[in-house]
Amino acid sequence: MRKLVLKMSVSLDGFVCGPNNEIDWIFRTSSDDSRAWVVNILREADAHLMGSRTYADMAAFWPFSDTPFTAAMNDIPKIVFSRNGKDGAHVAGVTRALADAKADRGQQRGVTPTEEVLLSWADPTIASGELADEIRSLKEQPGNYLLAHGGALFAQSLAAAGLIDEYRLAIHPVVLGQGKGLFAGLHKPADLRLVSATTFTSGGIGAVYQPA
Repeated sequence: MRKLVLKMSVSLDGFVCGPNNEIDWIFRTSSDDSRAWVVNILREADAHLMGSRTYADMAAFWPFSDTPFTAAMNDIPKIVFSRNGKDGAHVAGVTRALADAKADRGQQRGVTPTEEVLLSWADPTIASGELADEIRSLKEQPGNYLLAHGGALFAQSLAAAGLIDEYRLAIHPVVLGQGKGLFAGLHKPADLRLVSATTFTSGGIGAVYQPA
């Protein structure tokens, strides 16, 4: 059975984005070694799982990007969770996060995507059923782990439902004070055990936790 891994960047005070979906802090508090840690996580996944808003952002960004993350994001299949099916996913609309990502990559050369790359984003697998049922069905299929990205509400729903088998958190050396918390949807405390912790030159930490 495949496990569900959640990969998220979080601030020291537990937020995954600012109150208006700001993620500019992620880019300014990253380093080469923290980015390499994330790339390794991306490369080993069987599929990228995301909510419809995050899908809209990523589909507008990754096909045209030129970063160490690009190949894994473009080449690995996508599964989009959208109650309204494929049409709902494609009209979700982009967020502030996309503007922050583009601003960070503004000095880097864009690329012309291949038809294969465009298709991988234009025609994702759509999961429109009950969240727990869809995740259970995906876990029962053979292969390596499923990698969930967010956005914030999608990640909160996965955590609140107890569906995550492993948290891989890039903890950034920044305090936001306000924003959207990863565990804001929990109905009761959840005990976790630390599997590994990797320190980065940025002052951040790559922490891997599993349910205790």
